[in-house]
Amino acid sequence: MTRLDARGLAVDLGRKPVLGGIDLAFEAGSLTVVVGPNGAGKTTLIRALAGLLKPRQGAVRLDGRALSDLSGHERARSIAYLPQSATLAWPLPVAGVAALGRLPHGETPDALTLEGREAVRTALHAVGLEGFETRPATDLSGGERARVLLARALATQAPVLLVDEPVAALDPRHQLIVLDILRAKARSGATVVAIMHDLTLAARHADRIVLLEGGRIRAEGPPETVLTEAHLAESFGIAAHVTHQDGRLTVTPDRPLP
Repeated sequence: MTRLDARGLAVDLGRKPVLGGIDLAFEAGSLTVVVGPNGAGKTTLIRALAGLLKPRQGAVRLDGRALSDLSGHERARSIAYLPQSATLAWPLPVAGVAALGRLPHGETPDALTLEGREAVRTALHAVGLEGFETRPATDLSGGERARVLLARALATQAPVLLVDEPVAALDPRHQLIVLDILRAKARSGATVVAIMHDLTLAARHADRIVLLEGGRIRAEGPPETVLTEAHLAESFGIAAHVTHQDGRLTVTPDRPLP
């Protein structure tokens, strides 16, 4: 069971402060979704949690150890990160791309251990790409490529999974499949953090939501306490209807506010 914490976290990009005063604890077994308007600092936050950005103040800790104290291999085995801008530039077979997730374990696509082969098989099955193993990844549709890259992250078998906009390029069915995968990963004991823009999908799948605005936490907690009409008006500048029916929370944007 792995715990990821950010305490007093402040991050600058160049000379511009982007995050400040971030105090968050991400628990194992939970899917946390980070939402907020454009420029709120969501991607900066997730990159800092992955150890890819050096904080100006504060620290990110993994089970009490500062990420800066971990070796690159330790961090890569512990935290799998899938950026929004991930691309596939080379026509590697789908199984080969997924197998890149085993690099932190000292394995390569052409030299996988038995455990590595099973991790790749399980990851491709999870994202619905069984039977695609030998196809060049660059020949796939945008949504299929997005699932290949998620399989690569899953094949790492890291106890922490950080994903930036994992459903942005997917059709509705595969959006639901990927969100089910993220929830299943969390239920298996992992710590899962995702950035999303679709507020209804976030409301229906997240155990917890963090709302960022202007590089600071506006609200955090269960979806029903964060995705309120007042918060949506203040943070997103929209009038929205938030309804609860049969245990489901639905957010319907209505109009931009002046």
